[in-house]
Order: sequence, then C-alpha cells, then structure tokens
Amino acid sequence: MTTTQIRIGLISDTHGLVRDEAVAVLKGCQHILHAGDIDEPDVLVKLRKLAPVTVVRGNNDRGSWANAIPVYDVVEFGPISVYLRHDELELDIDPRAAGFQVMMFGHSHKPRVENRDGVLFVNPGSAGPRRFKLPVAVGELLITGDQVEARIVTLAV
Repeated sequence: MTTTQIRIGLISDTHGLVRDEAVAVLKGCQHILHAGDIDEPDVLVKLRKLAPVTVVRGNNDRGSWANAIPVYDVVEFGPISVYLRHDELELDIDPRAAGFQVMMFGHSHKPRVENRDGVLFVNPGSAGPRRFKLPVAVGELLITGDQVEARIVTLAV
C-alpha cells in the first residue's frame, strides 16, 4: 500500500512582496502556511491562486484588513498538527504536551529547522525584501502518513 505525500508550502515575512521565485517553489503545494508580516492583503490574494492559505497576523499587519487574521492558528494534515504563530518568543503553550508535531513561526527572518523533543520548529525565513545579509527563503513540509520533515529553500534573488 502506497502512502500519499502531502506537500505544504511555508512562507513568512513577505512584507508586501510575493517574489516569482517564491511562487515557483510554492506551485504544486496542497496548502500554504503564512506566518505573518504580510503587510499587504494582495499578498494573500496571490498566494490563494496557488493553494488554500492559512495565515496568522504578524507585528506589522495592521489596519482593518488584518483585524480578521488570527494571532495563532492550528492546522491539521491527517495525523500531523501544526501550531502557527508569527513570533516564537510569544509561544504560550508546550507544543509537545499539546500534541503538535510542528511549530511554525517567522518574525526573525532567519530560516531554521530544529527538532526539539520530537517537535519540528520551522522558520522558513523571509520571502520578502532582504534584511541585512540574511537569505531570502521559503520552506516546505513533506508529510507522509504520520511522518513529517521540513526543508528550507533559499531563493536565488
């Protein structure tokens, strides 16, 4: 019996910019998670043309358009639960005790995948304007059954 793989696109800190390079990586994903600092609602319009989008509000998301966006969200892909929040430092739960396999966040613009006590902590970095000398990047979750792995894709910009 073959288990289907689900590919989830991860993006954060777009700050009003949806790069063609990011779209190329996210194309074909079954779902996209955006960890905030969207800055412009058109970003979500563009991403929703690729796949369904779950988004949380970042510290730069202000105005009436952003009021309906939650500060955190939970998304389930089969047996894999993802806790989504903009800033890791605002984490208000123990992800492992709460049963999450993945904690996704943004804010720092620093791409990272780290396994902490059986929970994947993933920051896809910033896909928007380059900050300092940090890479411009997106990420993806690859889910096969009850297994999940994450990877960062640095964009050539």
